[in-house]
Amino acid sequence: MSAAAETPDALAPVEDDPARAATSRRRLPTPAKTAAVVVALVALAALCAPLLAPYPPTVGVLDDRLAPIGSPGHLLGTDGQGRDILSRLLYGARPSLLTGLVPVAVSGSLGTCLGLVAGLGSRLTRGAVMRVLDVFYAFPAVLLAIAIAAALGPGVSNSVIALSVILVPPVARVAEAETARVRSADFVEAARASGASRTTLAVRQVLPNIAPGVLVYCTTLIGLSIVSAAGLSFLGLGISPPAPEWGLMLSDLQQYIFTEPRLLLVPVAVILVVSVAFNVLGDGLRAALNVRLDTA
Repeated sequence: MSAAAETPDALAPVEDDPARAATSRRRLPTPAKTAAVVVALVALAALCAPLLAPYPPTVGVLDDRLAPIGSPGHLLGTDGQGRDILSRLLYGARPSLLTGLVPVAVSGSLGTCLGLVAGLGSRLTRGAVMRVLDVFYAFPAVLLAIAIAAALGPGVSNSVIALSVILVPPVARVAEAETARVRSADFVEAARASGASRTTLAVRQVLPNIAPGVLVYCTTLIGLSIVSAAGLSFLGLGISPPAPEWGLMLSDLQQYIFTEPRLLLVPVAVILVVSVAFNVLGDGLRAALNVRLDTA
């Protein structure tokens, strides 16, 4: 048998076509594709909740309270007020995804702007911006979110504000690190030598090059934002009852942890799956875009 026939496919030489090699490097990994499907299904279920939910989410029947999982007419059981858990999960996906996506979008925009200012500004400007952000780092993020939400009062909008505030510093740190890496590149120096203003450098030269890294990092923050929003609702600082929300469902079901513990596991499993899906999707985008983040 020849030596070529004994060579495994995994050890075969890579094709010399640069275009095909670049395409293979940008291919989304299979776990990330699965995570993207999960995220798409959850978003679709949230949009189609009125069509998919078998019962109104805020109306319960006391005779059906604490129905176990798999009960006739209640696939995932009912809570202590006889409300269908499946219906509340479907409707609760709306505020849960809202408080997961909006704070990341807001903090991503503000953090990127601050990172550009710090990365392209003078040493004094960079020092001032980063020291202000360090003040926020001095407080644990969860405790700071709780303090802000408690000061503003319960509600979806106040939860979004609290989560946006705690997510701005890490995004700004990533944007500043990426800007510091790009600002000494040859194309930036050429644009600066041609007389381009600092705003032009930031918008046309630096921002397109740091956007992939910031986007990947923000994708991984969505899962954290969803979990944090659920925690605020669990503490009574998020959406107000009887509106459905995953964290609020946990708060309502915690008193039955010893009598019907399986009911409590339903919203826990949903929160876990969705947050992990966003994290896996972010890791997949990092691999596909060949991004190496420097958050130091």
